[in-house]
Amino acid sequence: MLFNSFEFGFFFATCLALYAVLSQRAQNRMLLAASYLFYGAWDWRFCGLLLLSTAIDYVAGLRIAGTDDPRRRRLWVTLSIVSNLSILGAFKYAGFFAESLSDLAALAGLALPDFALEVVLPVGISFYTFQTMSYSIDVYRSRIEPIREPLDYALYVAFFPQLVAGPIERASHLLPQIQGIRRVTADGIGLGLWLVTWGLFKKVVVADNLAPLVNAVYAPDASPAPAEVIVATYAFTFQIYCDFSGYSDIARGAGRMLGFDIMRNFRLPYAATSPAEYWGRWHISLSTWLRDYVFFSLGGNRGGGARAAGRVLITMGLCGLWHGAAWPFVVWGLFHGAWLSLHRALLPWLRRVAPESRPGRAAWHALRVIVTFHVIAFSLLIFRSESLSQVASLVGVLGGAFEVGVAGQWLAPFAVIVMPLIGMQVLEARSGDHETILRWPLALRTGAYVLIFMGILMFGEDGGQPFIYFQF
Repeated sequence: MLFNSFEFGFFFATCLALYAVLSQRAQNRMLLAASYLFYGAWDWRFCGLLLLSTAIDYVAGLRIAGTDDPRRRRLWVTLSIVSNLSILGAFKYAGFFAESLSDLAALAGLALPDFALEVVLPVGISFYTFQTMSYSIDVYRSRIEPIREPLDYALYVAFFPQLVAGPIERASHLLPQIQGIRRVTADGIGLGLWLVTWGLFKKVVVADNLAPLVNAVYAPDASPAPAEVIVATYAFTFQIYCDFSGYSDIARGAGRMLGFDIMRNFRLPYAATSPAEYWGRWHISLSTWLRDYVFFSLGGNRGGGARAAGRVLITMGLCGLWHGAAWPFVVWGLFHGAWLSLHRALLPWLRRVAPESRPGRAAWHALRVIVTFHVIAFSLLIFRSESLSQVASLVGVLGGAFEVGVAGQWLAPFAVIVMPLIGMQVLEARSGDHETILRWPLALRTGAYVLIFMGILMFGEDGGQPFIYFQF
């Protein structure tokens, strides 16, 4: 059941109508049933796996909090972590590791039995396993108390607006809302409708219309010119942002209409001036999860220098692997780890050379945004490639002669598609308000809504392209 479908619109409208007239306890039970119906619409078999992950961490949380014995507490949190990672590994990475082992053996001159391991990847498994695992770890660290009501905990895991592609919510943020009183309000409906509308625009108008351009160049059998690779890489940079942030906006909007505050997952990431700032703006729920549960657990910045850089590489390598069972994702993660470490090492020098005058600071800021954006775009060439050999091929193509005419043919449709997005993002950045349109005069706001709706109706289609992050 895609967010960008009439099916979901009818489903959500029905849920909202029922929700508005129910008591808090009945709301939770209805939302839980709706969440399993929503998830089962993908494949009913996935519901059993979701229920298993829920049961493991619910019990683990109670057992951890129910004893003062450090060994028993460690045993139960270890059981939670191992169980979740085993489920994730079996369904997402088994085939990848089997294939990699076979390739490694072939390099050593050994021949392993040829076998294919085909496993259906349950949609959203990377998101909800991290969400349930963080609950057990937080109970172990005494940051939260375990929840006693199993159905409320099940709703925390399965809450349908953010179940399939995040944001990865923390129990400390979402569980109090599940257990508290929520009401449908005019302000919540207004903000929620804007978030859903803008999220749909980013998805069906920008991302889905950039997809054919990107796919033509990144197809395994394509032979693109240098200009085509450059424009398609820019296009993918905006496609993946609009696709994923569009999903997050719709999730937040649906949650807000139901009275929930789902965390913001993107804060104008392409306005970042450094890799650290970029990861503070992009997929915030994942980057903070990796920081809190991986990087700090490994020792964080203790020891500085090479030790801290090594922990960054490990963390970002795991970030790449989280995205998919393929080597380009791992290399993409390591690239970001190396970039973060290099920037940190150069930071004292960068601060010394920064201009002090007001015009100089403005120019320096703009330069850092431009450089950061282009490094991100290059990293996404790695991310989008089907294999490491394609990465090498496309990087080799970039060394060829740049043809202005070819670039012009590709840039025109790209510019038409992304300009409305850029215009709105500039307004948000200048105002410092991510929902600045809601503060506009009524006539101006109405005109903007009409134009956005026209764009969705003219350029989108019901049940169009799946969201990119469904595959992760």
